[in-house]
Amino acid sequence: LPDGTIETIIAAAQSASNSSNLNQWSVIAITDPELKSEIAKTSRLGSKFGMGNPYIEQAPVFLLWIADMSRNNKISLVENETAQVLQYTDAFLMASIDTAIASQNAVVAAESLGLGIVYIGAMRNNAKEISVLLNLPDYSYVVFGMAVGKPDPTEVSRIRPRLSQNAVLHYNGYNKDRWLDEVTVYEKAFLEFREEIGLKNKSWQEAVRFSSNDLTYMEGRENLRTTLEERGFKLL
Repeated sequence: LPDGTIETIIAAAQSASNSSNLNQWSVIAITDPELKSEIAKTSRLGSKFGMGNPYIEQAPVFLLWIADMSRNNKISLVENETAQVLQYTDAFLMASIDTAIASQNAVVAAESLGLGIVYIGAMRNNAKEISVLLNLPDYSYVVFGMAVGKPDPTEVSRIRPRLSQNAVLHYNGYNKDRWLDEVTVYEKAFLEFREEIGLKNKSWQEAVRFSSNDLTYMEGRENLRTTLEERGFKLL
């Protein structure tokens, strides 16, 4: 990537809204090929899918987005204070949400520069091992990774279809049943998309059921709460 690209992307991220100006996120930019390879391997330890996240190793930079309350925790533990608010679930959510908001600003900046990104949620698969590998302080965890690079024009690519607004947009209250008809329409576009890019024939509802019912989908994320508690997040 051209010099200054990472700094430009992160400047855009820092322009995003953040709760009470608490600045509860950080980024680690991974450019070292060996470390990228180790992160990719660690993210798939015990995986039954065997994919290995090749995007991580192919991209020139891999950004790790960290919900980071470590700074604020240290600032708060003065004069015998307890930083008790940080023990609650809302504090954890606040840091995680702010991280996500900042990252999406970074995506817009990257794409405006002609770059492409891939979010990698697999950083939560083996969250404990990833934290050790990166030497993260307590009160921090990797929310997700982001591969950043120049898109390959020879690769088949297109935007995935989304549910219609009739399924996701509500006015003055939640319409509980309207989405049912919309899903039927969506399934057609979903199957056409998968066929066009050579994916296995599977409906959206089948994908939803698998992600909701089969623990193999989690690939280790079922242990995330234990790891978070060990890292200081009590989630009261």
